[in-house]
Amino acid sequence: MNRKLISYFFVLVLITMFFMCNSVKILAEEDFGTTVKRLQQDKPEFAKRHKMLLEERYDLADRPVQDVNMSRGKPVQDGVRVRLPKNVTWDELSSMSPEDIKNKNLWPAGFYPLPHPHHEAGGMVFPKELIDETKQQTGRDLTRFDLDFDLPKHFLPEFPAPIYLSTRPDLGDVSQGKLITLSNFYEIFKDILNPKQLEGLRLLVTPFPQQQFNATSDRRSLLAHQGVACFDCHANGHTDAATHTVGDIRPNEHRHRIDTPSLRGVNIQRLFGSQRAIKSVEDFTEFEQRAAYFDGDPTQAEKKGVNILERGSQVHFMAEFQDLLDFPPAPKLNILGKLDPDKATKNELSGQELFFGKAKCNYCHIPPYYTDNLMHNLRVERFFKEKMINGRKASADGPIKTFPLRGIKDSPPYLHDDRLLTLDDTVEFFNLILELKLGNQEKKDLAAFLKAL
Repeated sequence: MNRKLISYFFVLVLITMFFMCNSVKILAEEDFGTTVKRLQQDKPEFAKRHKMLLEERYDLADRPVQDVNMSRGKPVQDGVRVRLPKNVTWDELSSMSPEDIKNKNLWPAGFYPLPHPHHEAGGMVFPKELIDETKQQTGRDLTRFDLDFDLPKHFLPEFPAPIYLSTRPDLGDVSQGKLITLSNFYEIFKDILNPKQLEGLRLLVTPFPQQQFNATSDRRSLLAHQGVACFDCHANGHTDAATHTVGDIRPNEHRHRIDTPSLRGVNIQRLFGSQRAIKSVEDFTEFEQRAAYFDGDPTQAEKKGVNILERGSQVHFMAEFQDLLDFPPAPKLNILGKLDPDKATKNELSGQELFFGKAKCNYCHIPPYYTDNLMHNLRVERFFKEKMINGRKASADGPIKTFPLRGIKDSPPYLHDDRLLTLDDTVEFFNLILELKLGNQEKKDLAAFLKAL
């Protein structure tokens, strides 16, 4: 009798748990229309919060450098844009120890990690130029109904970017001034690439389901969506500065905003991902599709329609095309990657001397491509106390890969999370990080050299 009662009680418990779980599930689910309405109501509040943060941190004016342009002619932005704390100068900051800066709370706001436009929500966000051109060419709309891209157009790479191929340097820019998409890649590249490379490019411009852009009811696009292509972020094999949050860090407050790196020169790189240290472009290509597209969540990936690429053909073909993407021309550099004295200015030559001397840049950035293919921990947390910034906890970042500096003027904004808007900001940042104590003219000369690379 006791056994029967125990069995009956066990069955009742299971039934109760079943209905409780389903009740929780039903309560947790939200129909798509309600989701859209709720998130669109919240959108202005978070947009205002982030706009205020950007304006507090940076001078966002459109102020280009005279006679320094990106490869196709877009002006490069001039000057230090990070705002200083009150009653302190850059020279005063550089004379202080990290401990003094930390204890006096003088670390410039623009040198803290930059949060995602809505850090709690995260996900891929695209600049308006990319959204508009992609929609015009393919009918695919990469607009999110819950948030917009944040940085002003003049701080972004030129769009569409030129494409240089290591196999056909004689052709110069092969993009014909167009954004390469599924609608035009074949006509533009059919006589330049072999069939395997052409198939790799086709896959790079083919959209696949992604966390925010897919056919499920928890997407962030108004219409059911085909997904995102590799070249939506890496537009024309370069970058359009589209952003995201990394998929391999938890909890969410510690996740880094992502600066989309250029794919130019991946053939000379040995590390992929700002912190993951993935060892081949094939591994990284497969990783992006399997994990990064879905915030490192395989259960969500299955639900949303993950596209499992075949390693021996598809991944290999995609990597083969990526390995053809070359750096832009640098007419002032010789074959060893250093300045030709007959072509460079006095300031650029002075900057080069600093780069390989007092500024210590060459410890990590080795010519001719200006990378050592290693990772380094800058230990920026020496300069500030942990704090929350719009959903992002500013704390230790850990080791970051050394990105190549060739063609660096074409790839704003800078650092792994977009926190530095100009090369002048970058020089000021490293002047403090490395405790260099560079003078004002030395900093200007160093920036001039970087713009010549």
